[in-house]
Amino acid sequence: MPQSPRPFLIGGEWRTAKERSNAVLDVRNPFDGSLVDRTSTASPHDLDEALQGALEGFRETSQLASYERSEILSNISRLIHERREDFAQLITAEAGKPIQFSRGEADRAALTFQIASEEAKRIGGEVLPLDLAAASKDRWGIVRRFPIGVILAISPFNFPLNLVAHKVAPAIASGNAFILKPPSQAPLTSLLLGEIILAAGFPKKGFSVVPCSGASIERLVRDDRIAMVTFTGSPAVGWPLKERAGRKRVVLELGGNAGVIVDQSADLEAAVKKNVLGAFVYAGQVCIKVQRVYVHQSLYDRYVERFVQLTKTVGVGDPKQDSTVVGPVIDDAAAERIEAWIREARDGGARVLVGGERKGRVIPPTVLVDVSRDMKVFAQEVFGPVVTLHRFSTIEEAVAGVNDSAFGLQAGIFSNDFRNILYAYRHLEVGGVIVNDNATYRIDHMPYGGVKQSGFGREGLKYAIDEMTEPRLLAIHTL
Repeated sequence: MPQSPRPFLIGGEWRTAKERSNAVLDVRNPFDGSLVDRTSTASPHDLDEALQGALEGFRETSQLASYERSEILSNISRLIHERREDFAQLITAEAGKPIQFSRGEADRAALTFQIASEEAKRIGGEVLPLDLAAASKDRWGIVRRFPIGVILAISPFNFPLNLVAHKVAPAIASGNAFILKPPSQAPLTSLLLGEIILAAGFPKKGFSVVPCSGASIERLVRDDRIAMVTFTGSPAVGWPLKERAGRKRVVLELGGNAGVIVDQSADLEAAVKKNVLGAFVYAGQVCIKVQRVYVHQSLYDRYVERFVQLTKTVGVGDPKQDSTVVGPVIDDAAAERIEAWIREARDGGARVLVGGERKGRVIPPTVLVDVSRDMKVFAQEVFGPVVTLHRFSTIEEAVAGVNDSAFGLQAGIFSNDFRNILYAYRHLEVGGVIVNDNATYRIDHMPYGGVKQSGFGREGLKYAIDEMTEPRLLAIHTL
C-alpha cells in the first residue's frame, strides 16, 4: 500500500494541501476495489494560489510565439507516445477501462496534442477593406485572434487522458494559461500528464493540476478572473455550473442517448457489428455510445437475431484482459442505477433479450425491445452497457424517433440511399451525423459537441481554439 499521497501541481511546484495536510483521496480500482494510489487534494488556499499563479503565467504564455507553442505540443505528444503503456495501465487501474481501449486512448491523446501542434501554427486572421464608404477612404483593417486568459478545465472519469487533452491542448495552442480539475474517480492520469507538460517546456506558472471536490472548485467557477470554463460531465452538474459561472465563457459537453438508424438499403452485417461495439464499448460509459437503434421493418427480425448472437460473444470481465470489452462501471451507485433502470423497463413491459443481471459492478451487455418512450432506458442517458432496438417503416418516422429525446450530441445512419442520408442530415437535431458507422465515432480534429441538453460550444482542436480566443480588430488610416 502506498505510504504517502501523491502531491498535486501548482505553477510548476508539487505540493500537498497547506490548510489540510490530511486531505487525501484514495483512488480505487473499479473492478476489484483495490487501492491504486492516494493523492493529496487541493484546499481553497491552494486553489487561490493556482489562480494567482495562472494569472501571472498568462503574461508569459500569451507571449509565446507560434513555433514555441507548436514545439511544446509536439513534445507532449512524443512523451505521451513514449509512456503509452504507463498511461494505459494507469487508465485501466483507476477508471476500469479495458486495456485495449486504454491503449487506444493513449494513442488518441498523442494524436490530439500533435494536431494541436499543427493548429498552433494556423491561428491566422484576415485583412479587411474598410473603404466601403467615402468617409472611410484610405482605411484598412487587420483581424487577429488573441488568447483570452485563464481556462478552467473540468473533465470526467471516462476518458481521463483524451478528454483532458481536448481542453488542455487547445489552451496551450492558443497561448492561454489553464487550471485542470481532474475527475475524483481517476485523478492520477492527469497528474502524470502534468509531469509531461512540465517536461515539455510549457511555462511552469502557466498551469496547475488540482484534484479536489466539485464543491471546492466552485470558488474558481464563480471567480471573475477566470476567462472561460470548459466542462464535460452530466447535465445535473453542467447547467447549474453555467449559472454560477456568470459572464465568463462556458463550453458544456453534457452527454447524450445516441440514436442510430438502419434503413432498408443498409449492409445489415456491417451495421450489426458496428452497433454491438458502439453499444457496449467500455461498459457503455461513453457519452456517444449507441443507446437506441431504429431498424427498418424489412430488416428488423434478422437484425435483432444477429444482434443478440453477436452480443453473446462480447468479452466481459477483468479489464486487464486484452479480450475484454465490457468491464466494470465506475462505482456501486452507477451499477445499482443501471440495474434499476433495466428492472423498471422489464416491469413496464419491455423484454430483455440478453443480459440484465449484474454481478457487483459488472453488468453484462443488455438488449431490450418493446421499450416505451417514458422508460429511463429510452429517455435518459444510460451510461452503461444497455441498448434498445426499435422498428420503423419510413425515414421520417425513424428521424422523429431519434429526435424524441432531450439530448442531441451525435446520431448515426446506416444507409446506401443518398436521399435518406440527406434527410437525416437536415432533420436530425444533433451536433453530428455519422454515416455508415455508429454514433460512437469520433476523430479528434472534428467539431464535437451537441444541442439541447447535450450542451453547447464545440471541442475539436481548431474549434476549441476559436472558443478560447478573441478576435481583435486593428483599423489603420493611411495618412
